[in-house]
Amino acid sequence: MEQLTITLSEEIAKQLRDASEKIGVKPEELLLVSLQEKLAKLDSDFTDAMQYVLKKNAELYKRLS
Repeated sequence: MEQLTITLSEEIAKQLRDASEKIGVKPEELLLVSLQEKLAKLDSDFTDAMQYVLKKNAELYKRLS
């Protein structure tokens, strides 16, 4: 497992602590889950955009091949 160190502003660190306390997890766990969700969303957005472009341009791709 790789370990990363990040620097947070006092305001962000407080928001993170407050949010993690509210849901009963460690701040590190909340960050990890949040990061995993964000990365999954990015993958999903890219796949959606790629499928849209391929579908939109399908006829053009056929003529070019």
